[in-house]
Amino acid sequence: MTLFLLKRILQAIPVILIVTTVTFFLVRAAPGGPFDTERTVSEEVLNNLQSFYKLDQPVHIQYQDYLKNLFQGDLGPSFRYPNRTVNEIIADGLPVTFELGLYAIIFAVILGVVAGIIASLRPNTLQDHLPMSLTMIGICLPSFLLGPLLVLAFGIQLEWLPVSGWGYSPGDKILPVVTLGSAYAAYIARLSRAGMLEVLGQDFILTARAKGLPQWRIVTVHALRGGLLPVVSFLGPATAGLLAGSFVVETIFQIPGLGRFYVQAAFNRDYTMILGTTILFAGLIITLNLLSDFVTAWLDPKQGFVKK
Repeated sequence: MTLFLLKRILQAIPVILIVTTVTFFLVRAAPGGPFDTERTVSEEVLNNLQSFYKLDQPVHIQYQDYLKNLFQGDLGPSFRYPNRTVNEIIADGLPVTFELGLYAIIFAVILGVVAGIIASLRPNTLQDHLPMSLTMIGICLPSFLLGPLLVLAFGIQLEWLPVSGWGYSPGDKILPVVTLGSAYAAYIARLSRAGMLEVLGQDFILTARAKGLPQWRIVTVHALRGGLLPVVSFLGPATAGLLAGSFVVETIFQIPGLGRFYVQAAFNRDYTMILGTTILFAGLIITLNLLSDFVTAWLDPKQGFVKK
């Protein structure tokens, strides 16, 4: 396992470097610049801004300076928030994004696993078709469409829930969490159903039934561990996708998370903010995939990551 972890960490280093390089040159190749909207200042002031942020230097020199600061943990100053660094903005917004992603993945896992188990107990019946059909709503309705529909129904028409903000009230979190987690709940439900159907048809399950064990014990004790292996493998990419997908949800519900800063940085051509957020999420995706592989190996040593 130690060798496996070291190998994956060493593989992550060139991946991060490639992501940094591609993002650095792409944002500078895009039309416009971070100070193009500053119409009220003189040309001299604009030149001073370019010099202060070292944008008047050749691109390869800017790239070398950025990598040097990156290796020291410095993501640079924000172009649109002059008194704040990218590190400070990330430190403020990341906890909110993490909280939203955590609630969404918990919602998706609970709903998806329960629906998948219920469907697997009686395949090709109404008990199977009904939950699978309901979970398909999450796939058919993307978050940028599902969010406004939930706001219209539960926030404006029924006035049951708040439609924006991220305060201390649990009601503020319901609509964003449901919007973000619904699509992944559908995938988890289908993976749970497929995994449980495969395990429930194996010989040791038939033996357990022949011994007269109750259905709940067969499912929870004998079948669940193997049946949820596809779900565990999916959780790493799913969690990373939830964090990235929070950009849209945070914008819809006006949540002060990292996603809103990222969207605003893209519109404002805030080079350092775009780079810092991209690098951060690339690292998170790699870490989450590594954790997913580790848990999968613990549940099933035959995967090859853990030797007996």
